[in-house]
Amino acid sequence: MREAGIKDDEIVRCRDGSPLSPAQAARRRWLAVLARASLAELEAIRGAIEGVIGDHAPPRLLRQPEIGMTMLRGRMGGTGQVFNFSEITMTRCTLQLADGRLGCAYMSGRKKNEARLAALIDALLQDPDHGERLIALAIDPLSAEQAARARQRVDKSAPTKVEFFTLVRGENPA
Repeated sequence: MREAGIKDDEIVRCRDGSPLSPAQAARRRWLAVLARASLAELEAIRGAIEGVIGDHAPPRLLRQPEIGMTMLRGRMGGTGQVFNFSEITMTRCTLQLADGRLGCAYMSGRKKNEARLAALIDALLQDPDHGERLIALAIDPLSAEQAARARQRVDKSAPTKVEFFTLVRGENPA
């Protein structure tokens, strides 16, 4: 699934200009899917993952789920000068598993439980032995479901689209 604002042929790069590694690109994708997931979807993912890897020690919270604000920025037509659009409420959380893997999550809204759960899932998905299997089991189906919901929203709103055009009166003052 293509992320919003990123063209299909655009290469996503790190801040230093280098391209993302395959591991970075995969993590970026699953974090985006987790950020859009509901609490019920996150709990289902956690259950599926724990069914594969078994029990694990409780994680240590490095950053309790906390609520703050962030600025949304935009560009006119996607290419114009950047402008500040609005502020939104965000919730973030960071935790560490007993084996040292870190999990983080950023969620729009006031969603402390969702942020904690998404951070745990992020850490669990970094399992070197089961990572690919867990992504195929949990993230890929949810990503497809989110894409289908997005297509439904587009299809539902398509009939309301208005095309504006200007009629020429036929008089040419030249």
